[in-house]
Amino acid sequence: MTAKTRYDRLSSDRSQFLNTARQAADLTLPYLIRDDEVYTKGSVKLTTPWQSQGAKGVVTLASKLMLALLPPQTSFFKLQVNDVNLPEELGPEIRSELDLSFAKIERTIMESIAASSDRVVVHQALKHLVVAGNALVFMGKDGLKLYPLNRYVVDRDGNGNVIEIVTKETISKKLLKKFNPDYQPPQPNESSDNTTRHDDECDIYTHVVLDNNRWMWHQEVDEQILPKSMSKSPLDANPWLVLRFNHVDGEVYGRGRVEEFLGDLKSLEALSQALVEGSAAAAKIVFTVSPSSSTKPSTLAKAGNGAIIQGRPDDIGVVQVGKTADFQTAYQMVGTLSQRLSEAFLILNVRQSERTTAEEVRMTQMELEQQLGGLFSLLTVEFLVPYLNRKLNVAQKTGEIPRLPKGGIVKPTIVAGINALGRGQDRESLGQFLQVIAQTMGPEAIQQFINPEEVVKRLAAASGIDVLNLVKSMDELQAEQQQAMEQQQAMAAQQQAPQMAAVEQKREQAEMQAMQQQEQQPPQV
Repeated sequence: MTAKTRYDRLSSDRSQFLNTARQAADLTLPYLIRDDEVYTKGSVKLTTPWQSQGAKGVVTLASKLMLALLPPQTSFFKLQVNDVNLPEELGPEIRSELDLSFAKIERTIMESIAASSDRVVVHQALKHLVVAGNALVFMGKDGLKLYPLNRYVVDRDGNGNVIEIVTKETISKKLLKKFNPDYQPPQPNESSDNTTRHDDECDIYTHVVLDNNRWMWHQEVDEQILPKSMSKSPLDANPWLVLRFNHVDGEVYGRGRVEEFLGDLKSLEALSQALVEGSAAAAKIVFTVSPSSSTKPSTLAKAGNGAIIQGRPDDIGVVQVGKTADFQTAYQMVGTLSQRLSEAFLILNVRQSERTTAEEVRMTQMELEQQLGGLFSLLTVEFLVPYLNRKLNVAQKTGEIPRLPKGGIVKPTIVAGINALGRGQDRESLGQFLQVIAQTMGPEAIQQFINPEEVVKRLAAASGIDVLNLVKSMDELQAEQQQAMEQQQAMAAQQQAPQMAAVEQKREQAEMQAMQQQEQQPPQV
């Protein structure tokens, strides 16, 4: 079975999800999911929404997800030694050296990500996930490549695992001939798919299947397998990342965030259109002149500001819409819908009041961030884990990082996403705990009952900061205190040295005077 036949067969299962994705894109970002039937080269027919709340919500939520999944300042993963498989002969010194080596590997991976365009593609993929609920990312040698929902189909087994992927792309025949000189295009009358593309373009299909615990794929054009297009990868280093925003049991494709609030977006779209068109009609100024009036309409139209003309004011009127109350009702409903959508897409809206405090703003921001917890679970499993495995696999093959030991000794752990939210809650709880102790028992109770070294370590761990060579240990603090005491004693000795010298000098002078007095006294007979 050819890749094109398989693509056409799996497209029927995708149709309902694709139609919903197009409706969601029309209300938010129309350029994400385009209709292939109306798309032609050099001309794209896109709808323009009457409101921008949907587009703002999608961009805001996608940006927050990207910064949480791939933070720019810290690493989103951590290499740790598995204590279960750790040999007994490895002491703490060797383990410390391993931690330093792992830190270098983490920095190397993060530097490679920063130098590439991965974050740009990931942000675009997250926008597709929010709107359409599905996206496909290919991790190639030249970087990441994104496939929208209308460019790929997928099949899963009963457990929801991907077993087959087919992608469709439209490329130029000149480009295809350049990279595949052996390709022979068919005659124009033999081409079966020639109605929706130009004569200098062709459709290329990439067929990916799971075979014997290995991923294998090849490319086809006009039912011909392209030479040198066959490739394979291990099961745990799959470069094809099939992403979903929400998972529904029994469904092959995912559901987007916009679909969950599609009713509010449709209502806001209709009300916004009515308000805009009604406001434009109300803003139009039209004068009426009585047919029996002596004032001519042309005279009224030509009259300038402050001009004097003949006529009666009662014969001249102004057309008024008179829909102020109706507009006010629609405006209030628009505000209610906008507020609900802002909360759904985690847009921070601070209460407009003179008594709005910084604590209220902080609590509002924290509540919005806690809502991300449910969104991270599926993205961590379907994106971060395979993305990290592929990055480590490629870096080890190219020699950027050393080979990691096998046998489960080294365990990569994701520390971003839902785990980062957990650390943030730990930090908030620890800060509130110390604040309650200081308020109820006094600040001196913290110095008496709380271990400062442990507090510093827990705050660093909650912030995702490595304390190695950053926080001083108790031995270092005791050594510094001993050194400070010795320096104080030395400084005190230096300050007392002149006084001691003066006392010694006075004592010597007194002894000299006593000796002189003894010498001057006459001897006794």
